Amino acid sequence: MPHEPTDGHDAATWSPVDSEGWYAARNATTALRDALVRAGLEKDFPYLRADLNAFGHGLVELGRVSPDTAERLAELLRLALVSGFRRDRDHDEHATATSEKHEGRI
Repeated sequence: MPHEPTDGHDAATWSPVDSEGWYAARNATTALRDALVRAGLEKDFPYLRADLNAFGHGLVELGRVSPDTAERLAELLRLALVSGFRRDRDHDEHATATSEKHEGRI
């Protein structure tokens, strides 16, 4: 209501830098960017960016890619799975498990 006290912080002054979601999205985007650079795909994801939705949840925007890029990404994922890279079912949904020998590889 117009005359309610506001504790000095209203919705109009909200900032992404106040959000854990923003930092999670930024860190994930940076990690993905670094992996894409190592794979030689840095020019193939021109829309890659960190973002927040209206609820403050962090998102990684991959954007549109060419069919060739999608095929190459699919092949890299297949190779990672064959080499032992897998999602660790014992940790939270965002954790990724790799053995020491696979760490940092695509």
